[in-house]
Amino acid sequence: MMFLLHSSSSAILKFSALALLFYGGCKVTVAKNATFPALIVFGDSIADSGNNNYLSTIVKCDFPPYGRDFQKGKPTGRFCNGKIPSDVSAEFYGIKELLPPYLDPNLQLQDLLTGVSFASGGAGYDPLTAKIVYVLSLSDQLELFKKYKEKITSALGGEQTVTFLSKALFFVCCGSDDIANTYFSTPLRSAHYDIDSYTDLAVNYASQFFQELYGLGARRVLAAGLPPIGCVPSQRTLGGGLTRGCANKSNHAALLYNSKLSAQMDSLKNSLPGFKIVYADVYNPLLSIIQNPKQYGFEEVSRGCCGTGNIEVSILCNHPSDEQTCTDVSKFVFWDSYHPSEKAYKILTTMILNQHTKELL
Repeated sequence: MMFLLHSSSSAILKFSALALLFYGGCKVTVAKNATFPALIVFGDSIADSGNNNYLSTIVKCDFPPYGRDFQKGKPTGRFCNGKIPSDVSAEFYGIKELLPPYLDPNLQLQDLLTGVSFASGGAGYDPLTAKIVYVLSLSDQLELFKKYKEKITSALGGEQTVTFLSKALFFVCCGSDDIANTYFSTPLRSAHYDIDSYTDLAVNYASQFFQELYGLGARRVLAAGLPPIGCVPSQRTLGGGLTRGCANKSNHAALLYNSKLSAQMDSLKNSLPGFKIVYADVYNPLLSIIQNPKQYGFEEVSRGCCGTGNIEVSILCNHPSDEQTCTDVSKFVFWDSYHPSEKAYKILTTMILNQHTKELL
């Protein structure tokens, strides 16, 4: 993928072309010829490449038919039939083909130097969202990042680590589970907040997270907004009536959340020196794909490929021999009732990265 880069990108490219570094007698290198030396990811199931495999939670997908179109058809804990946005982004920027989960016990130092995912399926900006399903909250993910930073510092030294983190790209994808699960599916928040006050609460938590991330050295952050939640298959089933149309309440909540999140990110960008934090609109691009499927090479937008496609996700999507599961996922925008297919992810992620890369350099 070719880019027309600013002159400011030269410092990044010089950094990523560093000569060999030595750590504990082992030769390690920083990513070469990459726009960013590393990709570091936080968030939920959209970006979880397998961290939940190592947690005691029902929010898992380390079984078929997940991973059906991944390397050798192996389920890895990615909530998809194939690659997810964190993988697509790492490959897009020439960093590496796949972004591993931080909790993978087999990670080597070289894996850390090019980036990992701390994301955990089921997490949200609201800490209650992760607590409900026993997954890593964003605070938990930051604690793991601190350990990661210690390892990087041991390899590069303090000064180089500051430079490394300032040039790395941080990608955050979170918030959908706050709306779909914590607010609309339980009374834990809706009994005490209307949607306006709840989105204020969640965005306040998001702001705290971004400020902590800045304090730990992040300077280039791309944060995805919420998708049209009401149009994903499960929400159509639960809130779309007999015709399974898009659930308007969920979509309204997502738009409200997004407007507040975007404004808060702009405020942080203006108040924190050197902080390049960019809001990525996911809502409209995905809605365009859903409303104009043929334009993007799709046929089915209201059901997922797995099972009936109406409600199956995670442990409910676990029968690879199910006769109802589609044979040609390339026709489907969604893999299961909540997550897009690899094809949809590639289209959507590439659109977003093409739009926002220059702002991050």
